[in-house]
Amino acid sequence: MTSPHTFPLPLQDDLTTRHEHGWRVESQHLTSDGVVLYVRCVGCGALRVDVQGHQGLPPTALSREVGVSPPAWPSR
Repeated sequence: MTSPHTFPLPLQDDLTTRHEHGWRVESQHLTSDGVVLYVRCVGCGALRVDVQGHQGLPPTALSREVGVSPPAWPSR
């Protein structure tokens, strides 16, 4: 049954492209909240912003991952 008052289903992610990211710090700077880290996944090129509030603690994500198609990011 179809209804004109229903919301469309969101598109599902392609599960074949998911992997565990290996984040590498590309840039960082000190703020009043701690060190802000700009990180990139070495496998797929996704970008994310993290913050490390204390040196003894691991960084936490401030943003969601943003995908980048491989030809658009430089290899190092």
